[in-house]
Amino acid sequence: MTRPTDPLHRLRTLPLRSRLALLVATAVAVAVAIAAVACWLLTRTQLESELDNSLRNTSAGGPAVQDAINNCGAPTSPGNGTGFAYVQVVLSDGTRCVASYSEPVKVQSQDVAVANGTLRESLHNGVTDSGAEVRVFTKAISPRPGAQGAVTVSRPLAEIDASLNRLALLLTAVAGVGVIGAGAAGLWVARSGLRPVDGLTRAVEHVARTEDLAIRIPVEGEDEIARLSRSFNSMTAALASSRDRQSQLIADAGHELRTPLTSLRTNIELLARSEETGRAIPPDDRKALMASVKAQMTELAALIGDLQELSRPDAADPGPLQVVALHNVVESALERARLRGPDLTISAELSPWYVRAEPAALERALVNVLDNAVKFSPSGGSVEVSLSANGELTVRDHGPGIPADELPHVFERFWRSPSARALPGSGLGLSIVARTVQQTGGEIVLRQAAGGGTVAAILIPGAPTPPPEAPGTGSGI
Repeated sequence: MTRPTDPLHRLRTLPLRSRLALLVATAVAVAVAIAAVACWLLTRTQLESELDNSLRNTSAGGPAVQDAINNCGAPTSPGNGTGFAYVQVVLSDGTRCVASYSEPVKVQSQDVAVANGTLRESLHNGVTDSGAEVRVFTKAISPRPGAQGAVTVSRPLAEIDASLNRLALLLTAVAGVGVIGAGAAGLWVARSGLRPVDGLTRAVEHVARTEDLAIRIPVEGEDEIARLSRSFNSMTAALASSRDRQSQLIADAGHELRTPLTSLRTNIELLARSEETGRAIPPDDRKALMASVKAQMTELAALIGDLQELSRPDAADPGPLQVVALHNVVESALERARLRGPDLTISAELSPWYVRAEPAALERALVNVLDNAVKFSPSGGSVEVSLSANGELTVRDHGPGIPADELPHVFERFWRSPSARALPGSGLGLSIVARTVQQTGGEIVLRQAAGGGTVAAILIPGAPTPPPEAPGTGSGI
């Protein structure tokens, strides 16, 4: 396979600072080249204009003209060129008469036209017999009485060509120094400007190599690099927090799973040992053992379900919300709660209230709240549920209540009150409830009830009537 030779491809393979320096040097080179060419052209125009003015102002007097006329018919040969200008007389037939001190200049049609009286004067470039370029000014004269002719005054263009060549060399040298200086300055600017990016690169490489999310980049200024550094710091902080929560969740889940698994293994080992040894377990003990196994399996399944609920990918984004009749959802949750606490009296006073939520998640959250009330209520007790006209849902039980110092922890994952550790549960139910309520824009609080027990109060924004476009379900509150 041949390597690509595209200049753009080679440019893209260079480091960023090298590309910046090269681009800066190229931009400066183009700018300097344009400026140098413009300067050279303006200087040449100015020098040519001054040379033309000098030729117009040069007066070829009678001696010079007479000297040229006296040389008419003589063989033309290069003069010594010691005069200020070359002078020669052109007759109407195109014959030239060259002054003795002048270089002979080839006669052109413009010179003959002036000698014939067709033109008054002419200014043009010419060439000497030796091939040197000259600037020629021609004007009409009368070389003899009754005769027409013209006198040409010429000066070598080498006078300005030498100056222009020196200027070109000077501009080239200055341009070269400027380009080199611009490249060096561009490299320095690129290094200085990309120093924060280098720090960011080192930080990213450090995180990739060590997985250390505690690293932070110093932020200076308010430019784009500073914004990028702040974003990186925020990202690493969020990732570190997420990893800490994940580690804590795994540790807590392992701790919570250990208890039912240990109990389950112990019970199963007892059953297996009984089968292996042939020593039957008393029927009452076997019945209690099987009930314990069943309870541990139920607790384990509930714990795994709660962990799956907390780890759902859509936990942070519940998706599109729907208009839900909260009173209907509470009625459905009450039916399930009454099945779990058949010896309890569960009363409800529900006013219509419509909220925007995800129906299944909302019902699951309300079931968790009612399950807690049923679980902590004494046998034969009562649970009061109320949904007021302003949308506040309260669930009051008459259980042992929650001490004031434990109330701030009730929504933490896997946290369980010391008095509730003997009861079934994973400590995740209220965490799921709090998350679901917060996703609907509402809030939930637990407080001690007067006379004993606990009150769970949930307030979700909504309205007592559904929106016109969605009488039962849909969106629009």
